[in-house]
Amino acid sequence: MERKKTYVEDVSRTIYDIKNKFDYRFKTDKGLTPEIIKEISKEKNEPQWMTDFRLKSLEIYYSKPMPTWGVDLTDLDIDEIIAYIRPDADMKTTWEEVPEDIKDTFERLGIPQAERESLAGVGAQYDSEVVYHNIKQELVDQGVIYTDIETALVEYEDILKEYFMKLVPPTDHKFAALHGAVWSGGSFVYVPEGVNVDIPLQSYFRLNAPGAGQFEHTLIIVEKGAKLHFIEGCSAPVYNVNNLHAGCVELFIKEDATLRYSTIENWSRNMYNLNTKRALVDKNGTIEWVSGSFGSKVSMLYPMSILKGEGARSEFTGITFASTGQHLDTGTKVVHAAPHTTSTVNSKSISKNGGYAFYRGLLKVAPGAYGCKSSVSCESLMLDNISKSDTLPIIELNNDDIDIGHEAKIGRISDEAIFYLMSRGISEEEAKAMIVRGFVEPITKELPLEYAVELNNLINIELEGTIG
Repeated sequence: MERKKTYVEDVSRTIYDIKNKFDYRFKTDKGLTPEIIKEISKEKNEPQWMTDFRLKSLEIYYSKPMPTWGVDLTDLDIDEIIAYIRPDADMKTTWEEVPEDIKDTFERLGIPQAERESLAGVGAQYDSEVVYHNIKQELVDQGVIYTDIETALVEYEDILKEYFMKLVPPTDHKFAALHGAVWSGGSFVYVPEGVNVDIPLQSYFRLNAPGAGQFEHTLIIVEKGAKLHFIEGCSAPVYNVNNLHAGCVELFIKEDATLRYSTIENWSRNMYNLNTKRALVDKNGTIEWVSGSFGSKVSMLYPMSILKGEGARSEFTGITFASTGQHLDTGTKVVHAAPHTTSTVNSKSISKNGGYAFYRGLLKVAPGAYGCKSSVSCESLMLDNISKSDTLPIIELNNDDIDIGHEAKIGRISDEAIFYLMSRGISEEEAKAMIVRGFVEPITKELPLEYAVELNNLINIELEGTIG
């Protein structure tokens, strides 16, 4: 008997693929040269130390080889990428002042509505620059700083100088060096000691231009005993040329502080997503990562937690969804660098229609980090017999006074489960959809409401045919 393969219809990207006319006030030529770097720095009116930092980063970029592990980067030609595009808009603090075409894009994505209903502050980046930023007055009164990073470079230069690319230095890898050379846009957040920001802040990054790169930098400092939930969203319309996203996120969580960092990355299928995210956690501090990776042609993304202080804690909850033409190489890294630190990793991936989902993780325990506890769970679900899924969990233990647990499961939707649900009067399509929704439910419940809705919409897939 011939067995049919499962067919899973792709999610609709209509809302994300609407393109605006490619208008800009200024852009660099394609490629990467010292002249282009100086041009970016001059256009942004930066201090000399930042210009020097960019040029040094460019030298490091050219000294490092292109990664040959993970995803295939042979089609990524930096000489064909526009590193900097200033949109035809100045940054505004009232939504009505934002140009209509840009405003319409963010309206369709639900950003202003989310701000009005459930957010304490919003930043919106369009191509290389932030076009809108606002924060509720009560947070300002408490000393919370939430602004674009260019403004921070002027108004809080000493803080930027102390923290900028200290956690992710340009020497870290080739694309960290690239970021150091051409970074533009992003958010700066500072939460003073003891302040609880009980409503989330959100930044949304939209890349509209074809053949461009987006290199936003997010720097968050949460002081002793403070709390913050920061939400990051990303999307881009699809083009027939390659786009590149090489952002950088640096998070500093001080003693007894808590930061939750939630992301939904829904880039288009021509995007190379090579993002770097890292958190440094002091004594009894907590970092909570909630990560969803859906779009892009390829991704290499491994949010990292460095548990520096005794009793520091890290939680990572992630979902990756790979479909036709996608190779998503994602995971997380945790370094237990102090005693009695704890970490939890809960990663799930779905692959369909020939997509390739690869989990790559690192759990490292330092020699002096006794009394550590860690639990790692990786689950992969393949929805047909032409998709691929792999896990590569690396565990490096340098002392034996620890409690470590790891489990990994890779499988397909089981015929028995489908048969059982169908025997209870549920259609085959709905049975499969129920299993997929149940699989991702632990992730969905961790997301803010509007992002949980977006995730469910992305996963509300139509299945037809039979398992096999």
